[in-house]
Amino acid sequence: MRYEIAEAIKMLIHIIISSVNVLTNLKKIGCADNDIKIIVVDEGDEKIRMKNDKILAETAHEYYGPKEREKWFKERFGGSFEKYLGLIPERCHAETSFGFLRAYEDGADVVIELDDDVYISGDFLKAHVSNLLSEDGVTVHSRGRWYNTIDNLLLSPNEKVFPRGHPYTPPCRDEDYTWINQGGKCILNMGLWSGQPDLDALTIIYHGGLDGRSSIKSNGIRREKIIVDKRTYFAICSMNTSFLSKAIPAFYQLYMNFMDVDRFDDIWSGIFLKRIADHIGDGICLGKPLGFHDKRPRNIFKDLKKEASGLDMNELIWKICDEAIFSAKTYPDCYLELANHIEKEVEKWFKEPMQIKFWRIQVEKMRLWVEAADKIK
Repeated sequence: MRYEIAEAIKMLIHIIISSVNVLTNLKKIGCADNDIKIIVVDEGDEKIRMKNDKILAETAHEYYGPKEREKWFKERFGGSFEKYLGLIPERCHAETSFGFLRAYEDGADVVIELDDDVYISGDFLKAHVSNLLSEDGVTVHSRGRWYNTIDNLLLSPNEKVFPRGHPYTPPCRDEDYTWINQGGKCILNMGLWSGQPDLDALTIIYHGGLDGRSSIKSNGIRREKIIVDKRTYFAICSMNTSFLSKAIPAFYQLYMNFMDVDRFDDIWSGIFLKRIADHIGDGICLGKPLGFHDKRPRNIFKDLKKEASGLDMNELIWKICDEAIFSAKTYPDCYLELANHIEKEVEKWFKEPMQIKFWRIQVEKMRLWVEAADKIK
């Protein structure tokens, strides 16, 4: 079976998945197409790889555990490889940044980031590409500057909740939206979920999810394509997201599992990309495809601990980005301008030494990310 959309427009599509599990969620990928490649960022377990080889037998795929990643950086950066290898954190979701570099090196047209507990249907790739490239959609503007992506889900029970990464500051949760009948092409599309929505640990605990799974379920979506208006932000979740590869130099997933901060890689990288895309004039949307999020049981208090150190920074970092002024016209150049802006503003907005140090290190890695992307292109 060949995916008609990829064949018709001759696109090279890379699917990036960070996983230490058997990829049963990809059993329906149903693709023997050389234009599709799956990059698995794992920890090198050969027994799990053997099982995944059977699942992915009809699809081009590559594995990159710690040894393969180190070899890749050595081959491309020689004696200076260690500083670039240091861009990729260990044993956390933000390892997907490595997969982005591989896709960029390969010249992929579209990159899809997928979690290993999100189960996909046969039209998954087609739906992503359609939302990226079609002129369809409706645009949402928020007076509170943030759009609640769960507003687009059909929930049971119908509770008012907000996604992981959505600020708690009241104006951001006012949900005073204006809908504009205007579509367009986009640089990034965030697919949504049936099953478990993407909620933060505090919300899950409140709704009885001590095993990490909330009592709230999603049964579908209201609109297939919502474009989020300029200077309106939303929590970009990497569980089921596609983007054009030109975004990669401005879409580093940040260095997580670091200084007690984790689980904000996709949130903060999404804020950065949204601000830059707004300046350049590219749309960012959400909606289809709908993946089934079959979240595994987990200790929700461990998630809470990982999120706690970043919660107060999450209330401020988007405001810092919102004040950035750009003169550049390309994604890598704008990303460097944003890094400079954050570095300049960090002591104004953050008072705790740990937070100032955290963001200074992130800024260094943001600059190094642009450098690495430039060297391999």
